[in-house]
Amino acid sequence: MDKFEILKEKILEGIAADTSRAIELSDIMADNPELAYEEYESSRRMVEILKDKGFDVEYPFMGLATAFRGIMGIGKGPLVALLVEYDALPGLGHACGHNLHGNMSILAAAGLSEVMKEIEGTLWVIGTPGEEASGAKTLMADTGLFDGVDLALMIHCGSDKSYADYRCLAMDGYDFTFTGRAAHAAAAPWEGLNALNAVQFFGHAIDMLRQHVRPESRIHGIVREGGNAPNIVPEKAVTRFEFRHTQRHYLNEIMEKVFDCARGAAIATGTEVSWEKFESSFDDLLPNRPAEILVEEVFGTLGIPVSPSPGPGGSTDVGNVSHRCPAIQPVLAISDREIPLHTRELEQATRMKMGHQALVKGAEILALSSLRTFLDKELRSRMAEEFKRIQKD
Repeated sequence: MDKFEILKEKILEGIAADTSRAIELSDIMADNPELAYEEYESSRRMVEILKDKGFDVEYPFMGLATAFRGIMGIGKGPLVALLVEYDALPGLGHACGHNLHGNMSILAAAGLSEVMKEIEGTLWVIGTPGEEASGAKTLMADTGLFDGVDLALMIHCGSDKSYADYRCLAMDGYDFTFTGRAAHAAAAPWEGLNALNAVQFFGHAIDMLRQHVRPESRIHGIVREGGNAPNIVPEKAVTRFEFRHTQRHYLNEIMEKVFDCARGAAIATGTEVSWEKFESSFDDLLPNRPAEILVEEVFGTLGIPVSPSPGPGGSTDVGNVSHRCPAIQPVLAISDREIPLHTRELEQATRMKMGHQALVKGAEILALSSLRTFLDKELRSRMAEEFKRIQKD
């Protein structure tokens, strides 16, 4: 029996020993959802597990009260980072499954803790709060935390089908504030400069822009403020938009056109306009085919069917990580039928038997993929070469 098989058995035994604890925590988090950057109890309980398994833990981490980093290993050699999510959605709780797939990473770490003394390498377990808001991974990536990591990985909950080649959209989110001049809307409307008209003009310009951007682009927005009373010409109006595309460089081109639309709307209405981000920018996830093949092979050894990716859908701050090191976010079905993300039905699926079974399978996938990465120098080289190649494209 080779080293991988020997260590694999120890990892799976470690995962089995901590399974009930991980499932219990997932359900506790479902019952007590905590919003972005308010995940105090969730992060505390996860950190408690890591400490119990022998990890050195930094908590809080990087100036974020609910972020953490668990470290185990010799401090040199290969470096693998398991990413952990645990924030919930406003009004919907864990309708994106962070309670479940966050604990996949924690349970995987528990299994790997059984063999790290036999491996020349270092394991990080990084708690990344606020994925549903500005995304802590964007800050972590910007500071260079992931530079030099051989592989960063996590699993995201899905339904019906599982796949390794997950893709996401780069995203920018902006508030556009138009400022005009108030006046009596009946007695002297000509004295006013209508900021709401500017927002409407901007919205029409954006709608006309849609036909001149690539079809995989996404543009969606709301009016946040449109005036105070119908008999007052609105002197201030605010609209919020998100803009997405499959590639960051093309999204940057779209944004320049969007800013021109805002300037044009202000000129046409005699108002002034300013804009600012209301959330961190998320990048597209750079594919790493050697890492995807690795995970697909592990899926196969565990008897989990793999389907092709349906293509990019939402956005995630894992994309920012993928621009700093090889990174992957496979999707694992927690239901045998399709359930949309961000629904109450998906939240309920995290509590069901198949969801609990998926938690264990996900932990096994993450742990065994990490083990292969630690032990296989050629695999690490292929992932690193692909990372460098895709960055140049």
